Amino acid sequence: MPMAYSDSNFHTQNGKAFAEAVNVATGGKLEIVVHGGGSLFKGNEIKRAVQTGQAPIGERLLSAHQNESAIFGVDSVPFLATSFEASDKLWQAARPTVEKTLAEQNLVLLYAVPWPPQGLYFNKEVNSTADSKGVKFRSYNAATARVAELMGMLPVQIEAAELVQALATGVAEAFVSSGSTGYDRKVWEHLSHFYEVNAWLPRNYVFVNKQAWDAIDADTQNIVKGMAMLAERAGTTKSQQLSGWYLTQLAANGMNVQPAGDELRGELEAIGATMSGEWMEAAGAEGKAIVDAYKAM
Repeated sequence: MPMAYSDSNFHTQNGKAFAEAVNVATGGKLEIVVHGGGSLFKGNEIKRAVQTGQAPIGERLLSAHQNESAIFGVDSVPFLATSFEASDKLWQAARPTVEKTLAEQNLVLLYAVPWPPQGLYFNKEVNSTADSKGVKFRSYNAATARVAELMGMLPVQIEAAELVQALATGVAEAFVSSGSTGYDRKVWEHLSHFYEVNAWLPRNYVFVNKQAWDAIDADTQNIVKGMAMLAERAGTTKSQQLSGWYLTQLAANGMNVQPAGDELRGELEAIGATMSGEWMEAAGAEGKAIVDAYKAM
C-alpha cells in the first residue's frame, strides 16, 4: 500500500493502523503492508499504479486528480467548507459521485480523511497580495496553482516528499498547506510566517484496484469496509486533535503564526469567489447537485 507522506505523518500512521486492523480482523487472510514517504511509488504515480494493478491498494490526495475530473477537487474549493463539521457534510454530499467517478477508472473507494484547515506559509510578512507578487509558490493540485496565479505568484508543482529540498534550494519560497505539513517538514528552518486562513480541508483517500477487490470474497470485503469506516472516523478525529497543536509547534519553533490581516483576507475571499465560480462551471450539473445537497444539510 503506497502512501506519499512520511511515516511520522498522521495519515500514514492511520493507514498503518487500518492495515493492522484488517490483518487482525481477517485472521491474517488479507495482509496489507504500508510503504510511506513515496518509497514504493511517488505521490503522483500512486493512483496510476493502483489503476493498472502494479499495486492493489494505495492512498493519494483526492484533489491531486482534479485535472482528470473537477469532482475530485470538491474539497479544495476555497471557503466552501472551512471547518471539520462542514468538511464532513461536504464529503457526505460528494462521496456517492466520487465513488461513481472512481468506479469508471477501475477503482474502489475505501475511506477518506481530511487534513487540518489550510493556511499560507511565507518567508516574509505578507499583508496583501501585492507583497506576494513574483514569489515562487509550491502547488500540489490545480486549486493551489490557481491560488498562486490569482495572487500574482509563480506556481511550481512539488510533491510533499520533495518540499524540504525545494525550500532549501529556493525552488519554492511559499506554499499553502496545513500545520501538519509545516511541522512534519520543519519548515521553520526556511520560512518565517504562517497565516491562518482556513481556506479548505483537502482529503487523502484510500482506494483499491477493482480486479483486486473483486478477487476478495464477500465476507472479507465486508471486514475491509468496516475497518475503512473506523479508519475514516479515527483519522478525522486525529486530524481535529492535532490541528491546533501543530500551530503551537510552529510558533514554538520561531514562526510567526497569526490570522491573515483584513486586507489579505478580503483579497483571498475574492479569489475564493472567482475559483468557486470556475469550479462550479467545470463540475457542471454533478457539482451543482453536490453543493446544493451540502448547503441543504
